[in-house]
Amino acid sequence: MPRFAANISTMFTERPFLERPAAARAAGFAAVECQFPYEQSADELKAALAEAGLPLVLLNTPPGDFAAGERGLAALPGREAAFEAVFAQALDYAKTLEVPRIHVMAGIPPADASPAACLAVFERNLAKVAPDAAAAGVTLLLEPLNSRDVPGYLYSQPEQAAAVIERLGIFNLKLQYDFYHVQVMRGDLLKGFLRWRPIIGHIQFAGVPERQEPQIGEVNYDYLFAALDRLGWDGWVGAEYLPAGRTEDGLGWALRYGVAPEGITLATGGVTV
Repeated sequence: MPRFAANISTMFTERPFLERPAAARAAGFAAVECQFPYEQSADELKAALAEAGLPLVLLNTPPGDFAAGERGLAALPGREAAFEAVFAQALDYAKTLEVPRIHVMAGIPPADASPAACLAVFERNLAKVAPDAAAAGVTLLLEPLNSRDVPGYLYSQPEQAAAVIERLGIFNLKLQYDFYHVQVMRGDLLKGFLRWRPIIGHIQFAGVPERQEPQIGEVNYDYLFAALDRLGWDGWVGAEYLPAGRTEDGLGWALRYGVAPEGITLATGGVTV
C-alpha cells in the first residue's frame, strides 16, 4: 500500500500546529509533511515530532509576503538576495528536523518582467543553492501549481518544471507531482505519472475540484493508489487536502489503506478492533 504522509498545514487544523504531529500519529499516519513551519522554532517542532515519533518528510521554502500575494521568491528578478535568505532558513529547518525534501517555491513573476528573465533567474538560483542542499542530503522539488488556485505562478504544467530539471541536470532536483494540481490543469494523471516518473521525487493528492478528501470529487484515487502499488512507487504520498469537516471524520479513505487510528489494527480481509 502507498506510504501516506499527513500534511499538517492543511490537516488537523482544529489544533495548534505543534499538536498536529501527535494527532497525525493518533490517526495512524507514519509521517507528516508541511508547507510553512516557520512560525514555530525548529527546536519546538523537533520536540513535537520526537514526541509523536514521526518524521517530517517535506517542507516548502518561505513564500515571501503571503498576505500580499507572494507565493515564492526564487524566480523574481531583483529578489535574489531575499531568496537566498529564505532558502537558508528552509535549509536550516531541514537540517535541524532531518527533512529530506524542500519544495522550492518559484513565485508569481511581476507583470512588468519577461517570462524569459524570470526563468533565467529561477535557474540561476536553483543552481546556486543545490550544492548546499546536496551536502545536507536534501532533494529540491519543483511543483507546478494550477492556474485556478495560483494564477500567474511561474509554471502550472509538469512539462514546464520538467524542462527546468532536464536543462539544469542537477541530481538532487526533482519534480513534485501533485495529482490535484495536475487534474485541474490537464487530467490524464496516471499517464503523466508514467511519463515523468524518472524525475518524480514526491507525490501529493487531494480531491478535485474542492481540494477536500480524496473520496470527494471526480478523481478515482482507489485506481491511482492501486496503480502506484503495482508500479512499485515506494516514496511518500502526501495528503495535502482541506478536510470538509473535522479531520478525523474524513479519514475513511485512509482506513482502507492501512492508516489506522490508535486502538485499531488491520487484518487481512478486514478491520479488527
